[in-house]
Amino acid sequence: MSGGVLGLGGLPRTVLRLHRTSLLLWTAVVAGLSGWLVWLDEITADHARASLAHCRQAPCAVVFGEQAYNEPVGWIGTLICFSFLAVAVFAGGALIGRELESGTARLAWTQGVTPVRWLTAKLALPALAVTAGGTVLVLVFRWSWADNRDLLGDHWYEAEVFAARGPLVVAYGLAALAVGALAALLLRRTLAGLGAAFAAMWLIDFVLGRCRADLWPALTRTSAERFTLPGSAWQVNEGRNAHGYFAVYHPASHFWPLHLVETGIVLAVAALATVAAYAVLRRRAA
Repeated sequence: MSGGVLGLGGLPRTVLRLHRTSLLLWTAVVAGLSGWLVWLDEITADHARASLAHCRQAPCAVVFGEQAYNEPVGWIGTLICFSFLAVAVFAGGALIGRELESGTARLAWTQGVTPVRWLTAKLALPALAVTAGGTVLVLVFRWSWADNRDLLGDHWYEAEVFAARGPLVVAYGLAALAVGALAALLLRRTLAGLGAAFAAMWLIDFVLGRCRADLWPALTRTSAERFTLPGSAWQVNEGRNAHGYFAVYHPASHFWPLHLVETGIVLAVAALATVAAYAVLRRRAA
């Protein structure tokens, strides 16, 4: 582990070799989910439409489209949306926590690798993998969603769909990586690091999910008589006041403002956690 071995090129190669199993698993997940979406779009969607057309002409006990298409797409969206939790566990445990607990990190610091270079190499390659894989998943999901709106409906505000259709997936993955590293550096134990990282990211997702409707000003519609909002509207409140009936809602056009504001918040969390991780590292290594 001399300076020559762990030079500019050696250290990234060492990180890649140590975590190649995790990288292969992530690649398999991205390829599997993308392939599943392609299958659903190219094969299952046509069968679903044929089934729905048949059900308009004769009574059907089971709507094929709902069971065979909508549900798998929903599961895929959920897996994409919450993939950041696996990233947090990996970062807090295998990536950082295990080396701190075993002492191999400090050994590397005494063999020509500065702590800052060590952490940079540890974070750079996984960040690249998370960004590339997340981008692929988002692009494939958006393609499938756009092709089959007639089967999926207009519920753009559902958590798994909301995240999987844009860069929020990548932002959560990067935040999970940084939070996992910070948790591991603070606790210096594998299980404690991965547990804390998982809990912190779950809490961030929970809080932002509860506040999502407030991240962009909603519209308010009032009328003296009852009315129905468009099917694509995200209704967040309704009732009756002195002016008659009212509804507070987000139209479908609010998807990108809401999505990008949350993405910015999560990226800010990632940046703050990264800065804090380097600060903790310098103190630990001093």
